[in-house]
Amino acid sequence: MPLPSPHRSALADQVINTLRQQISSGEWPVGSRIPTEPELVAELGVARNTVREAVRALAHNGLLDIRQGSGTYVVATSELAGVMHRRFREADPGHIAEMRSALETTGARLAADRRTERDLRQLEALLARREAAWDSGNVERFVEADAGLHLGVVSASHNEVLTAVYADLGDVMRAYLRHDVGEELRPEAHMDHARLVAAVREGDAEAAALEAASHTAEWRPAERELSGG
Repeated sequence: MPLPSPHRSALADQVINTLRQQISSGEWPVGSRIPTEPELVAELGVARNTVREAVRALAHNGLLDIRQGSGTYVVATSELAGVMHRRFREADPGHIAEMRSALETTGARLAADRRTERDLRQLEALLARREAAWDSGNVERFVEADAGLHLGVVSASHNEVLTAVYADLGDVMRAYLRHDVGEELRPEAHMDHARLVAAVREGDAEAAALEAASHTAEWRPAERELSGG
């Protein structure tokens, strides 16, 4: 449906908000190519320059990547996620693991104390989805399902700030998981997450935290001697 026609600066902001909503809602998922400029002009009923201004603004904020000759692609779901992606894409994998462990351990501990029956049903569904993805042998499907389960646990903490930060780091964490998994799912690399969900279900905060921490232990860099350099 065409947008209303207020003065230009307000219209550009309105287009930016409309495109941002398409991204944050998942209608345009990360990695997808957004409609072309002429398609957006027709869909939104605004001038080409307005669409171009909005797309460039979202690219500047890290949500979109304009690739000459290919199109414009979604690279993050929010401005903070875009910043995280740019800031940490070259970071030491061990440091990412430590950050992930801190967030997931805290999230799991809180989830065990605060989870609702609805949370538990969601976690069971996410766990089943993860196992089905593993059995399929599809790496990308598994990466998304594994990330979804971990986000589900953190979301069950009912700490909106923790959940938002973790979600905004999702692209970075999926990239490292994808690298760790490699090109195929190897049986020896499978990690049981049923114990994590069980600990959350049983309200055992310490067990939930320990299970969450164990899932990132392999990423941690070896401890270095502090003496003698």
